[in-house]
Amino acid sequence: MTKEMTAEEVVATMHIGELAGRSQMSLRTIRHYDDVGILKPSGRTVGGFRLYTERDFTRLMLIRRMKPLGFALEEMAELLRIIDSLEAANTGSANLAVRAALDGFIEQAMERRAKLEEQISMADEFIELLRAR
Repeated sequence: MTKEMTAEEVVATMHIGELAGRSQMSLRTIRHYDDVGILKPSGRTVGGFRLYTERDFTRLMLIRRMKPLGFALEEMAELLRIIDSLEAANTGSANLAVRAALDGFIEQAMERRAKLEEQISMADEFIELLRAR
């Protein structure tokens, strides 16, 4: 379901090819994200081509940054719902549960980053071992 776009959004839209180029992601991946519901285009042309806004690009970049941390599509979808809730509500006390869920994602991201850092350290050690031969 696509929402009505403002006149400014219509002027500032991009087709999937431009979005793919800017994000350095494949057309296939972006289409897949549309199919699974985590990145729906903001609109479509009369011919049915997807139209994306700057907000969509920002959302895609968030998704892209979650991938190296090993988040599953379901986790990505949940985080995006949390972010959407926070943006829609903008009230402090009504967001306590949502804010706690976001904090949980922050904690997970930090733990996953630490594991990646450990793997990089091991890779550096491996490279040094090979160079010493």
